[in-house]
Amino acid sequence: MADRGDPPGDLAKSLGHRFAKPELLALALIHPSATKRQGRDPHGYERLEFLGDRVLGVIVAEMLWRRFPDADEGELTRRHVALVRREALADVARKIGLGQHMTASSDAAMRDNPGVLADLCEAVIAALYIDGGLEAAQRFVEKNWGELLDRVKGPPADPKTALQEWAQARGLKLPAYRTLETKGPAHDRRFTVSVSVEGLPDATASGTTKRAAEAAAAAAALASIDSRP
Repeated sequence: MADRGDPPGDLAKSLGHRFAKPELLALALIHPSATKRQGRDPHGYERLEFLGDRVLGVIVAEMLWRRFPDADEGELTRRHVALVRREALADVARKIGLGQHMTASSDAAMRDNPGVLADLCEAVIAALYIDGGLEAAQRFVEKNWGELLDRVKGPPADPKTALQEWAQARGLKLPAYRTLETKGPAHDRRFTVSVSVEGLPDATASGTTKRAAEAAAAAAALASIDSRP
């Protein structure tokens, strides 16, 4: 196994996948701070983060759809926001000791940084997806996020309330929602809504009701807060 550049045994067990291209995992474990120090292009890691975020979102959405067959769109959206937030990603990364395998410019200081751990987890999910397809990524996510699903006894706080509280805590004006588009017949409407908050880029989302669209837009705004350095 060592000849193939496979990850250490504890990490391989946590990931549940044997890499055909171990260089993908190696790339996911090298933080941009280290690649810059070595004079290497950091964009490979950042591209993995981008992809891993989307892969995680799809897998978690399906898990919720199956686990909560009676939940409406608003509840599913609230649960989804809680499960793909940086806190959840960082918790998973800590649980499997992912930070111990990371290379960074200052390993000791960064190994327990929630933002760094969340990015690292996303990059690893992308590496699993590219190397082993959706099945490899799904095995990892279902194993590690399944416990988080069970831990949530009820729907998390409404994203609109959470966004309002975030703005109020900073002395900002309340979020402003605007309906951009309404499409479809009365029995099959689709609303597109944007939300504006001072200091954040406008976030846009759609839903089958205006309320669901506003909740999704608020969730997107909260996600943009989490993704800031």
